[in-house]
Amino acid sequence: MNYYEKETQPLVTQQEHSLKINNRKSVEISGVKEVDSFDNEEFLLETVMGFLIVRGQNLQLKNLDVSEGLVSIKGKIYELSYVDEQHQEKAKGFFSKLFR
Repeated sequence: MNYYEKETQPLVTQQEHSLKINNRKSVEISGVKEVDSFDNEEFLLETVMGFLIVRGQNLQLKNLDVSEGLVSIKGKIYELSYVDEQHQEKAKGFFSKLFR
């Protein structure tokens, strides 16, 4: 087999996704593609593993590093949940209630 006969496979490296919760007072998330929406009670993040909702009280964006895909949120953490495509209406949360 010569150089031109080799199959070329594109190199796809999936970014790692992890969550680290510190005493329910802060959360550090890696593998974030985009912050879709946020307020002081809910964050909607697009991660490499799907959409993630972080719910709590007095939530604030502590750190955002778009190039590395890192997000840090501080506040009282109540819930972390992933949303699949069939249940994306749940992700709208506060905004869907506001505009009914």
